Amino acid sequence: METVGERWTLLIVRNLLSGPQRYTDLRKGLPSIPTNILSARLKQLEEADVVTRRALPHPERAVVYELTEYGRELEPALIALGRWGASTMTGPRAGEVVTAESVAMAFRTTYRPEAAGKATVGYEVRMGDFTIRLQINEGVLTAAIGPHPSPDLVIERVSEQGIHAMMTGARTPEQALADGSVRVEGDTALLPGFVETFRF
Repeated sequence: METVGERWTLLIVRNLLSGPQRYTDLRKGLPSIPTNILSARLKQLEEADVVTRRALPHPERAVVYELTEYGRELEPALIALGRWGASTMTGPRAGEVVTAESVAMAFRTTYRPEAAGKATVGYEVRMGDFTIRLQINEGVLTAAIGPHPSPDLVIERVSEQGIHAMMTGARTPEQALADGSVRVEGDTALLPGFVETFRF
């Protein structure tokens, strides 16, 4: 807890699980964090060998922060905490910002490998301001930010809680398609499997 127990620390780790990020990316992904706190937490995580800095090659000329191998070992703990809280998750509260990083982590958290089995399938989930790509290869999930290069199914959120309602069981895939709260492109028959694989 001395390493990761400070406020914001686990959220920084969560965001870096999506891949290397610049300081400005981390600020955007954690819009409420004071800049001095973000700098202090990054320094503490570097000193603990959880995070490292790396300069991008020309022409980027930017510095990114990324998790070390030691830092990535925190992923199972974050997933366990997310699963613990998923049953009480509701829609965003007033003033609460939903980020691409938090949604990518939510998919990692709710992933049910027993439902996926040995499947190999790619999903692109469009959430309005951002897109998440989910790739399952023989039951192993990779979740990242950005479009999928060749998705088997694209799921687009139309109403605010369209995808959330399916994942909680409040609405079936058939109901969500019929009422227009979600739109899909590709193999529509894959939608029930998507919902079952990420249900919470």
